[in-house]
Amino acid sequence: MSTGLTPTLLTPTVLTATILARTMQTPIGPLTIMVADDRVCAGGFTDRIDLISAFIGKRLRPLPIEMVDSLGPITDALAEYFGGDLGALDGIPILTQGGAFQERVWEALRQIPPGQPTTYRELAVRLGGERMARAVGMGCVTNPVAPIVPCHRVTGTSGNLTGYYWGLERKRWLLDHERRHA
Repeated sequence: MSTGLTPTLLTPTVLTATILARTMQTPIGPLTIMVADDRVCAGGFTDRIDLISAFIGKRLRPLPIEMVDSLGPITDALAEYFGGDLGALDGIPILTQGGAFQERVWEALRQIPPGQPTTYRELAVRLGGERMARAVGMGCVTNPVAPIVPCHRVTGTSGNLTGYYWGLERKRWLLDHERRHA
């Protein structure tokens, strides 16, 4: 289902005066999302605003944060994803503020099809070389907008679950959820 949202990465100018935040319940616990200029700038599986605000880029840190009941189509798309519409996350616009390689990793993560995880090494090869696997891992660890940038879709070389900032139980659930609905 199309949400009418257009994916967007780094934008040089932020016009917003306030960051909007919403915590919603999911099957794997609370998910807090922060939005600036209609683009998700931070997100993760917690209800602690201080943990999520740590992911906000330097340009956005001085802005006030306002809790809201809904983030409109972004809230709807996330609910659709957890309901089984795996394509719902594709159209959520994001505002990431990482370094050049981080941005490449996050863009590549959004290209991994749901239900078809890849490995850190395979992703590194796609981005320029097998020796970049650790850098890809760091890009996953610093992902500011989980689960919209789906770093949970990356596993160890043997397919084993490794390193997910929000816990391996959540990573396992997300991968199982995507396999069931792919």
